Amino acid sequence: MEISPVNLAEIDTPAVLIDVDRADANLQRFQAFANSHGLAVRPHIKTHKLPRFAKRQVELGAVGITCQKLGEAEVMADAGLTDIFLPYNILGEAKLNRLVALNERVTLAVTADSETTIRGLAEAFGDTGKPLDVLIECDTGMGRCGVQTPDEALTLARLVDGCTGLRFRGFMTYPKIGAVEENEAFLAAAKRQATEAGLDPRIISNGGSPDMWRAHEVTSATEHRPGTYIYMDRFQVAKGVGTWDDCALTVLATVVSCPTKTRAIIDAGSKSLSSDTFGMEGFGRIAEFPDAVITSLSEEHGIVDVSGCARKPQIGDRIRIIPNHACVVSNLFDEVVLISGNEVVEVTPVAARGRVD
Repeated sequence: MEISPVNLAEIDTPAVLIDVDRADANLQRFQAFANSHGLAVRPHIKTHKLPRFAKRQVELGAVGITCQKLGEAEVMADAGLTDIFLPYNILGEAKLNRLVALNERVTLAVTADSETTIRGLAEAFGDTGKPLDVLIECDTGMGRCGVQTPDEALTLARLVDGCTGLRFRGFMTYPKIGAVEENEAFLAAAKRQATEAGLDPRIISNGGSPDMWRAHEVTSATEHRPGTYIYMDRFQVAKGVGTWDDCALTVLATVVSCPTKTRAIIDAGSKSLSSDTFGMEGFGRIAEFPDAVITSLSEEHGIVDVSGCARKPQIGDRIRIIPNHACVVSNLFDEVVLISGNEVVEVTPVAARGRVD
């Protein structure tokens, strides 16, 4: 019988540690902020992929959850989550059949940004008896999915409204970081035009953690979808969203080699750390050696420049790394270690890991 570890010293590396106290404080902090501004919270589970945290978010006041992919939504529905937003273009018979089945189980909404997507949804849901709620995705500056103008948004909103089996519910965006005013201008225009056309855009869904403390400035929005806020990471700290003390996810690693006086090697490479840099130097911050730089990653090795460290790491040292991008790291491990202080609370599978279908 396998014995679960009870403290950090018993955790093998590399491993993902989640400080449950910090995570919960992060959740409570933004929920309170949103409540004070009359803004609904619909957190994105792509960061943690854990039903226990999704349920905690709802318990604290979230109106439901957001899942990026259908597979994630199915995992969350299986775990008992009942209100799910899936802001993704769902295409193809196989996925549409799964979407119909999921809609029978939970309160569900999706997005669309093209006539092709909407026609496919209408064909799948026309005879189901339970309409599918659809929001039109708007590109308010991010340059990813979404219609390019409020006029295009209105055209698709009218199309959804005229389709049997679909219900137009409003607009959604994943905005460009720092472009709060641009975001609000687009959404306000889309909302105004839809209302003047006799439609009911009751949901205006905004998102992102980097600008979440400015979410109330997007006055057209009815809800906000933060994701990384539960864990924070090096990028969020760089953007001023939180501090190092708010970072709940770290990668526990071991120094396995010190081949020169200026270079150390750790057992966390690209299979353990995100390769995203977001314009920052290195691939994470080593808490115990903040002046060290993780300069490159191979699959199982992290290369660390320690030339700037007054005290240098030694072989066998165990270190904790705050990754540049926490969401990616969650998807790299089968399980994470939940901790409180230095005590292990639970070792739990990452339930929605790999569900990119």
